[in-house]
Amino acid sequence: MSEHVTGRTVTAAQRRNDLWLAAGLLVGAVISAWLGQVAGLYGDETPPFAWALVYAPALTLPLALRRRYPEAVLVTVALAFFVGVTARIPEVYVGNVALFIAMYTVGAWVADRRRATLVRLIVIAAMFVWLLVTIFQAATGEDDGGPSRAGLFSPFAAYMLLQFLVNVAFFGGAYFFGERAWAGARSRAVLEERTADLERERELTAAQAVALDRVRIARELHDVVAHHVSAMGVQAGAARTVLDRDPAAARAALGTVEHSAREALTELRQLLETLRTPDADTPVSSTLSLRALPDLVAHAVDNGLPTTFAVVGEPVETPELVQVNLYRIAQEALTNARRHGGPDAVADVRLRYDDAGVELEVTNTGRPMVAGRAGLGIVGMRERAAASGGTIEAGPRPRGGFLVRVRVPSASGTGEVSRREGAVSAAVRT
Repeated sequence: MSEHVTGRTVTAAQRRNDLWLAAGLLVGAVISAWLGQVAGLYGDETPPFAWALVYAPALTLPLALRRRYPEAVLVTVALAFFVGVTARIPEVYVGNVALFIAMYTVGAWVADRRRATLVRLIVIAAMFVWLLVTIFQAATGEDDGGPSRAGLFSPFAAYMLLQFLVNVAFFGGAYFFGERAWAGARSRAVLEERTADLERERELTAAQAVALDRVRIARELHDVVAHHVSAMGVQAGAARTVLDRDPAAARAALGTVEHSAREALTELRQLLETLRTPDADTPVSSTLSLRALPDLVAHAVDNGLPTTFAVVGEPVETPELVQVNLYRIAQEALTNARRHGGPDAVADVRLRYDDAGVELEVTNTGRPMVAGRAGLGIVGMRERAAASGGTIEAGPRPRGGFLVRVRVPSASGTGEVSRREGAVSAAVRT
């Protein structure tokens, strides 16, 4: 039978303790029986002492297995106790202790509560039936010099009532304390399980937070590096093309490359500084906002992508996180248009405000993006739209080119998202 039959694991220390308990009670039962015989507890009706040496192990040694086989131990101890008292073996004290422990153990360790209750009630009922039979025999038998039976409430009746009440208290206490021990163990088990669940949830949350931070860092690095390096590539190519015939234009293009490199380094430095800054010390202002979209459009024009910009509707107050994410989406969309649209591509940026929210639309003509798995830029745009509580549409247009349309509802719950973003989302601040 498994050690887990009771629903609780029996440890090695508990097995050792039960073994010592059984050994101690065995010694106590032998000594108690010897002293009882010397004292003449049952007078001339006492059997030979050899029977006490058989009775004591049968009564106490099963307790060494009381946690692993509690019901069997209770039945064995109860039968041994019944036989010993019926045979008038002069030992009554250790036997009561052993029976109490056995009944308590059933209540404290049996996982099947219905079976635990049934076994204990059967033993209790058998003991009380035996007690009533004994009382009846004593009451109808010959007066052997015990308590007087004279009167309505004789000393004999008082003695028998005392025996009955003592047994009620004895078995009731064993039952009650066993139930309390089981309830306490189950409460501790539930608490330990909840503690383990909370610990696993904490570890999972920490792992998810680390993964989320890695995604945010990767997204910010991609947006910073891809935008500036793409512009640097365009200008470097232009400089190489006109280097021999128009040194002044090549010099201007190289100046733009230098400026883009400085901007990229500045943004990367700010990103790293923000990652090292505690949340409480993170600056709250940001130049990456929807107000900076005209500068972004001008940057695209300067780097070879003719782009128009329009604002539709009356501008409304928009959370900082939404503004940063929409700016980065527009930046990525223009970068992709410059990289994939071809030399004749043009772009259009529209920012629409209405009562329902704000919408950003970036379209470009020219070649569509190469079909296949979405690049990191589009993945980052989708993540930013989701972080802002909005939706995004990104894909090729039927008449050529590419469309990116993001809509963020006015009640998008971005405050909570912003708190989750933490220090990494602040890395875009300049």
